Order: sequence, then C-alpha cells, then structure tokens
Amino acid sequence: MKILVCMKQVPAGTKVDIDPETGAMKRLSGETRTNPYDLFALEAALQLREKVGGSVTVLTMGPPQAEEMMRDAYTMGADDAVILSDRKFAGADVLATSYALSQGITAIGDIDLIICGKQTTDGDTAQVGPAIAEHLGIPHAAWVSEIVDADSESIQVKQDLVSVSQTSKIPYPCLITVDKDMCVPRLPSYLLQKQSKDRPVKIMAFEDMADQNLSKYGLVGSPTAVEKMFAPPEVEKQVYFDGDAKEKTKQLFDVLVNKKVI
Repeated sequence: MKILVCMKQVPAGTKVDIDPETGAMKRLSGETRTNPYDLFALEAALQLREKVGGSVTVLTMGPPQAEEMMRDAYTMGADDAVILSDRKFAGADVLATSYALSQGITAIGDIDLIICGKQTTDGDTAQVGPAIAEHLGIPHAAWVSEIVDADSESIQVKQDLVSVSQTSKIPYPCLITVDKDMCVPRLPSYLLQKQSKDRPVKIMAFEDMADQNLSKYGLVGSPTAVEKMFAPPEVEKQVYFDGDAKEKTKQLFDVLVNKKVI
C-alpha cells in the first residue's frame, strides 16, 4: 500500500507577520513547527504500514526551509519526502492550496491512501483535506478517530461527529483526516536520523504540475484573502468583593452565573 501524508509548517507562537498588500502570512519570518495534527496523521500512516506493509510518503507545500520538517518525518519512519516549492504557489488560500497539493499527489502517482491532520493551527479551516479529495475525485472521511481495519482494497474508519459516531468502509484510493484522539505520535529515532542523513528530499515546482494553468495556483488562484490575523488581547481584571465570607461567596456565585461559567 502506498500511503501519503500531507504535512505543514505553522508558526510556533501566536505572533505572525502578514503582508499588508496581499494579506498572506509571511512564512519566512519567525519560528515554525510541524502542525501538531499532522503528527497524528503521520503516526496513523506508520502504524498502518506496520500492519499491512507498503510505504509512507510525506508531502508539504512551502518554502525550501520546510526540508527540516521533512527530515524530522524521516526520523519518525517516513520512506520518502516531497516539497512543493515555487513562488507561483505563494499566497494560496484553501482552494489554491488544495489544488496544488492534489496536482502534486497526481504527479507522485499511484497513491492508495492520503492521510491529513484534521486541521492546522494557523488557518484552522479543516477544509484542505476534503478539498484535496474533491479535486482528485476520490471518496473521503473527515474527523476520523480510529482506523478499525484495513486490507488491500479498502479501509474501515470510525468518525466521532458532533452528535453521532459512525463507521464507514471506503475503497482505495481515498483520503481521511484524523483527529488527535486516534493515536500518540512516536518520538524521533536517533538510528533513523543517522540512516536518513543523506536521504534526498524531492523538490517539485510549478513546471512539474500536469495543469499549467497559472490562474489555479497561489495568490492568483485564491478567491479569498486574509484581511487581518492577530492574537486576541489579554485582558486581566481583578475583582474585589466586600462583606463577610457568606456575602463574598454569593457575589462570586452571581458573577460566575452572569458569565455563564456555571
């Protein structure tokens, strides 16, 4: 089985720089980390490979600096790594990002199962994974909490939705997005780090995409733009209550009720 995991670098903190002209995040500034949800996707892929065999390829779209994240994936057990990196991909929204990734997946070829994290901690839309599946015209299941079973033809997954849990059997090729409750990501291996030190990370550019229509990629292919991104202001307010212990308790209770804490 050929499994592909989509991964993304996200800001490590809450402070991000936004290009005032395009509204896009400046991804070359500030510290980054692997999107936490993608680590669960990678672990799910590695566990599945251990069960049914095959290979795990990790894919990301971003600047060349994303190689560090790809090498981290090698130390966890990934077999191959690919970066979609081209200025023509820059400034992409959900639609353009998912389309570029779908084109990259098509270029890699013969993928049976695509696994994505449920969402990212920067965009937080939870839309890229399902959108990739729609571009590829393959079935998908979002918010997967458990891989129940898998064989050479299909995968059976459990989804915990808002008011119901359901189990679905999906034929390959297909895509799933996984929640953080399904597994615990493994730690990097020093042995795998040594073994993968000279392993190449493949770079794919716009010229490698089958669809050469520029209007579908990057900022040009993005019908939406981020107007403003910021961390909510921290507001600290001290409240003092008068009276004896009983009166203070009642005042505190009233405040908590008004704030709908209780």
